[in-house]
Amino acid sequence: MNLPILFEDEYVICIDKPAGTLTVPDRFNPKIPSLMTALKVKYPDIIPVHRIDKFTSGVNLLAKDAESHRTLSIAFQEDRVEKYYSAIVDGIPHPESGIIDIPISESTVTRGKMIVHPRGKSAKTAYKILQTFGNYSFLYLQLFTGRTHQIRVHLQYLGHPLIVDPLYGNRDAFYLSEVKHKKYKISKYQEEKPLLLRQPLHAQKIVFPHPISSEMIEIESQIPKDMRAILHQFDKLLHH
Repeated sequence: MNLPILFEDEYVICIDKPAGTLTVPDRFNPKIPSLMTALKVKYPDIIPVHRIDKFTSGVNLLAKDAESHRTLSIAFQEDRVEKYYSAIVDGIPHPESGIIDIPISESTVTRGKMIVHPRGKSAKTAYKILQTFGNYSFLYLQLFTGRTHQIRVHLQYLGHPLIVDPLYGNRDAFYLSEVKHKKYKISKYQEEKPLLLRQPLHAQKIVFPHPISSEMIEIESQIPKDMRAILHQFDKLLHH
């Protein structure tokens, strides 16, 4: 696996995780490639400090030894780590910035799905609109807790799910014809290709105390090509 490294020293490594790649091996199918299996070849003691969903891209922090992992895990537990994401969602949230502070629990009906539930674990996400395009918005989010699927569940609760999210949203692929409507023409013999086939969620930035020096390290990842392409199309179609 050709993994782009955003930061590395003898204690930690930050990978710019591509969408579609697992952070840790799949429990039911360990043969599926993951960051862990790829990195263990060179770094036998590597341990992920946090996980990012398979189809979410962006900054993934891993520790190169058990002690660094322990120190960083404590920093996460004590809320001394800042995590920022960007996302493309349906609709325009109102107000344009706010905090979603709603507990999340595992669904007892659908395996692997999380739900908003009063008896769940506390979960807090801040959001703000960066840009709007017709009936779509580009958001910047800060994650204060790290629950499974937190952003996706909170955005669904807000009524503005990711534009592609088979589990929490309205569709499993995004097509240009949804934006262009009448302007979009395709031959009846031709099948329209989707613009996006994964959830447009990107772990853009992490700020964490270095496990040895305690110096705050800020690592940022560029918005990936597929998300940039969607934003470009929105801009082209709706602002010109």
